[in-house]
Amino acid sequence: MSVAETVETELLKALHAAQPQAENASFVLAARDPQGALVGGLTGTTSYGWLLVKTLWVDETQRGQGLGRALMDRAEERARQARCHGAWLDTSNPDAMAFYARLGYELFGELANTNGQQPTGHRRWFMRKTL
Repeated sequence: MSVAETVETELLKALHAAQPQAENASFVLAARDPQGALVGGLTGTTSYGWLLVKTLWVDETQRGQGLGRALMDRAEERARQARCHGAWLDTSNPDAMAFYARLGYELFGELANTNGQQPTGHRRWFMRKTL
């Protein structure tokens, strides 16, 4: 187990012991082309009744064909099965923000660099959706 996996596992154990919560579960979804090459994927976790979409990637050759939507649908269905009531994510990509908005995600927070902070104009949007 990597250091990152150990740290996350131990933190989740401590949180579970300290307070009631829904089952913590991490998962990975993969999308492959007919030859078996990875062309997209999603990583997520569920806890406290929420799905956190950690990462979503779709190969440039596959974008615009519904693969990202299909991965998000699969993740949201998995969250519903885990009795999650909502989903959240963050992105710093304006195109991704528009994509998530089309899926029903709404903005609930933003971090933005101010004058003199690098990289200039960088923003991170936090979005949520009721499941």
